[in-house]
Amino acid sequence: MQLRPYQSDLKAGIDSVWAQGGTPLGVLPTGSGKTVVFSRILRDHHGPAVVIAHRRELVGQISLALAREGVVHRIIAPDATVRAIVRKNVEKIGRSCYSATSDVAVASVDSIGRASDKWRFSVTLWVMDEAHHLLRKNKWGRAVALFPNAKGLGVTATPERADGKGLGQGASGVFTHIVEGPPMRELIDAGHLSDYQIYVPPSSLDVSQISISRATGDYSVQDMQTVVAKAQITGDVVAHYLKWAPGKLGITFAVSVAEAQILADAYNAAGVPAAVVHAKTPAGEREDTIRRFERRELLQLVNVDIFGEGFDLPAIEVVSFVRPTKSFPLYSQSFGRGLRPIPGKDFAIIIDHVGNIVEHGLPDAYRVYSLKSRDAKAPALNPMSLKVCPGCARAFKRIFVACPYCDYVPSPTSRSSPAHVDGDLVELDAATLEAMRNAVARVDMDPAAYAQELFQRGCPEIGIRANTNRLRATQEAQERLRHVMDWWRGVKLSEGLSERESFKSFYLEFGIDVLSARALTAKDADELCERIRATLPFAAQCMAPAPAS
Repeated sequence: MQLRPYQSDLKAGIDSVWAQGGTPLGVLPTGSGKTVVFSRILRDHHGPAVVIAHRRELVGQISLALAREGVVHRIIAPDATVRAIVRKNVEKIGRSCYSATSDVAVASVDSIGRASDKWRFSVTLWVMDEAHHLLRKNKWGRAVALFPNAKGLGVTATPERADGKGLGQGASGVFTHIVEGPPMRELIDAGHLSDYQIYVPPSSLDVSQISISRATGDYSVQDMQTVVAKAQITGDVVAHYLKWAPGKLGITFAVSVAEAQILADAYNAAGVPAAVVHAKTPAGEREDTIRRFERRELLQLVNVDIFGEGFDLPAIEVVSFVRPTKSFPLYSQSFGRGLRPIPGKDFAIIIDHVGNIVEHGLPDAYRVYSLKSRDAKAPALNPMSLKVCPGCARAFKRIFVACPYCDYVPSPTSRSSPAHVDGDLVELDAATLEAMRNAVARVDMDPAAYAQELFQRGCPEIGIRANTNRLRATQEAQERLRHVMDWWRGVKLSEGLSERESFKSFYLEFGIDVLSARALTAKDADELCERIRATLPFAAQCMAPAPAS
């Protein structure tokens, strides 16, 4: 199989990190060929090697990818599992590259301990699929530690974790460099991934009632199951599938086996053939169910924690979220199940019943990844975050004043605070706007007039001098800040945003509206100035004055 140019570039970047003695983490969006890249790397590698899947269900998928590349390998798994994988490979591509004596092995993280000590110490390369799971002290970290003489490679679509723990050597992980391929939107525009349409129907689900697990950073499973069941959205799930995607092949993400069965029963009762698949579904039954889905004998696979990561089935046309998650990797990879292109599929349909899209934003929005740890509890403002149109149930970027799909203009719940209108000053009521303008006027007043005012109020001379000096320092800082804000606004207008959209974008990115920013005192003004400068294109950074030290 010929590598696409971006896949070749990713492989070259990985080789470069190895040449420096590092451990690379290769990043490509869901569905864009991570498995193809590391299969080619294994084909070209000389010496014993191992690929580790984070779940046993994905061992067969990796084996198939290696077989397509002609990589002879063995599978560390029970004999029945090995036979089933070999049969599937022959069924899919007409051959199997399995050999019980090969030095290249594929194993799940839970079965890798069955490898012999002699072989483990001879391994010169390990590859970890879905490597955002890998921390030094967890079972994925213990798995790669079994190969002390090997260089390593991790691959993932989402190099971050819900719990905020870093994947880098200096944090809690093992990787030294991120090697990124093109972002998702670029691959969609190039036709390598399918585009999508999002619908977010109204729901009574209240995720604020779900606690967060300290261990995972995601929602507590028990709370999640209770709250989702209480919301009673099963009928809505089926009705909205029939409204927006009738006859299309879909997967529905459920919170529990019991809820999945209720959903499948509801689909079947409505004439939509459906089946449940979960981690304890026997392997043979699961494979048969997937084959029936591919033949369109089933239109819905209702799954529980089985298809979110690594699952490869291009036939999927619809993704229905009935499982909320705080994990961006789980959300993004679940979303991505629908983005593999197939003939006749113009776009994937995403139906979100639990608010995941509003929680995380678009999966193809630009993101900056880091191997460092982060504060998982820190709230993040995001100019690319979304809101839902009450008119058409489509999700759109919060910076837009009107829904771009139906032109509906949502009314704010209140106009008495910038927070209620996402920083759109045009939406504020007159009294609020007047008070904010008065605060700016106080910052901009003439220092001599300010000194006279203080004198008339009986302020002593030393106090007059101190307060007047503070005002002058604030005005100097404000001059720097406003200069940078003007550059920032110019960049946004050049990108096609309207004036009001630039107001909202500023608020969502920096957490303060443009008018309140003009009333900040010296220290806060300089801090904001530096934050804005960091987001400007290089040329604008050079033109904008830096804060005084």
